[in-house]
Amino acid sequence: MADYGHDLEFGIFVTPVADQASGVVELAKEADVLGLDYVTFQDHPYQAKFLDSWTLLASLAGETSNVRLALNVANLPLRPPAVLARSVASLDVISGGRAELGLGAGAFWEAIEAMGGRRLTPGQGVDQLTEAIEVIRAFWNMEGRSIRFEGEYYTVNGAHPGPAPVHPIGIWLGAYKPRMLALTGAKANGWVPSVGYADPPELPAMNDRIDEAARAAGRDPGEIRRMYNLLADPGSDSGWPRGEPGDWPEQLAELTLEVGMSSYILSVGDASQLRVFAEEVAPATRELVEAARARGTGGTGDHPEAEEAPPEGAVEQPGGTAGVRGGAGTPFASVATPDGPRLSSEQVWDDETRPSGPARDPDRLYSPDEQAAGKHLIDVHDALRQELEQLRGLVAQVEQGKVEADEVRSYINRMTIRQNNWTLGVYCESYCRVVTGHHTLEDRSVFPHLRRSVPELTPVLDRLGDEHEVITELLDRLDEALVALVAGESGGMGEVRQAVDLLTDALRSHFSYEERELIEPLARVGFY
Repeated sequence: MADYGHDLEFGIFVTPVADQASGVVELAKEADVLGLDYVTFQDHPYQAKFLDSWTLLASLAGETSNVRLALNVANLPLRPPAVLARSVASLDVISGGRAELGLGAGAFWEAIEAMGGRRLTPGQGVDQLTEAIEVIRAFWNMEGRSIRFEGEYYTVNGAHPGPAPVHPIGIWLGAYKPRMLALTGAKANGWVPSVGYADPPELPAMNDRIDEAARAAGRDPGEIRRMYNLLADPGSDSGWPRGEPGDWPEQLAELTLEVGMSSYILSVGDASQLRVFAEEVAPATRELVEAARARGTGGTGDHPEAEEAPPEGAVEQPGGTAGVRGGAGTPFASVATPDGPRLSSEQVWDDETRPSGPARDPDRLYSPDEQAAGKHLIDVHDALRQELEQLRGLVAQVEQGKVEADEVRSYINRMTIRQNNWTLGVYCESYCRVVTGHHTLEDRSVFPHLRRSVPELTPVLDRLGDEHEVITELLDRLDEALVALVAGESGGMGEVRQAVDLLTDALRSHFSYEERELIEPLARVGFY
């Protein structure tokens, strides 16, 4: 098998138990803050103890900001594809382009029949799913004026497509048998098997069937993302991956490099398990895979079998990367973003007391991958700066009395608009969660790695950690001002403006300092 070269993705699979609804929502919000890629749910409409999954996803679209949302997988026999297509597209619009669709042919037929569904044979289930994919994609294709489809299981007579999805929605298939695997290769964007139904030794043969069907359909097998639902019991030999979480990255990296799986979705029931997966397992797995890909080792696809020697003149760096002196590589090119003019008369710290890290080696050259690693922190900060500017623009609209919902929807198109003050509060809450999650990742993962790899950075890292605590206090202060504004208490909009100006000054200054001190060390030693 081959490594298909896909970027690694990580997510969670949560059981939507109705009497634990608040905990389910909190797990999804925690996944969003910690930077996971997916929050997914099983879809069993006949299960009385479960929340309705589509209602849950719609609610979470307004409670999260970045994580993608999906059913894993949707119960097609109880969700007609024409309606399902509109539901998924609507979720994509509401969430700002964060909806995906997992599909299965159906199971638990007695329960499906009890809800009014039709019992099908396995072969009929595949035929029905094949038709459903065609119907769903027709409703997402905005180029046609009307949809006409005549199949054995579904008929559409002149319905109009829409609403238009915000992004190209992926269709993942939960597939195990030969015909389903062939359908995955011919029609799907992703394959999402589960531990217990397809354990790691079974995956290569299944992947071969998908690849063969993809080629027969004129597709590149690399177009199909290989996903995997994980069911692990830390410290035991049941489920997979095995052992303690510290043992998991090597197992996941091997599965990526040798089999081609690249999206890992862990069944979780509590926040501690989620945090370990997001903050320890995911970054360690990425590091192993990136290092193997950089060496040209790993899978048996397009990569050579043997590890290549580093270029002549290479100097081995902490974390397994090599800096190059002489003709290879280029001088470090990333430049920290200036913090800009101050907006508030108040200052929360003295910039002049900030320590500096070690001076750069003027002779060191950097590979393209190292240059990219150095720039990544700036890219992350740029996204946060953009969010901050959107928040500031929304504050200005509140001040100007522009209370119509559509005048602020470009800033918060993933949320339901009620009135401007509440809109401002919801958006700030969303933005604050993103910032807090970014700092939590730095404090728990990136900073310890830098302390180990570049001990001379310790005073800088200590100061950055102190500033994170100050920023947390500023976020709380802005939140309190928003609560007071909505409640009509004294201070009103003036306190909100003062709080957002002070937060802006602090974040701009903090981001600039962090980039100035860390982007070059990160280019040398990586993030993890």
